[in-house]
Amino acid sequence: MTSNSLIRIAAALIILMEAASPVHAASCADSIGRVQAQLDAAIEKNAGAHGWRPESLDALRSHQPTPRSLAQAEGPSGAHLLLALDALDRARAADRSSDIAGCRRELSEATLLLRKRSQ
Repeated sequence: MTSNSLIRIAAALIILMEAASPVHAASCADSIGRVQAQLDAAIEKNAGAHGWRPESLDALRSHQPTPRSLAQAEGPSGAHLLLALDALDRARAADRSSDIAGCRRELSEATLLLRKRSQ
């Protein structure tokens, strides 16, 4: 092989590796989904742990609860869950702007808050 051929092969490999980098971005979206599922399960568990409570005004108006509204309804015991939801929102924003490092950092924060909540 000539040196020109090797240079072309190396350039093609670099281009292919750069083209594959968006695949890594999808892994952040997958991780967001996994952390969201864990967070949803923790919110559901927390909501059922305190027994029956009167319906809120939103419930009386037939508004469907969201993970955030359920965590807010728990008051101080839902504070870690709200902070985890905030971190997940920031992870989604970082993912949309292709900031994979920022996305992973926020996912780590959300996971840490979930662990603290379960202790």
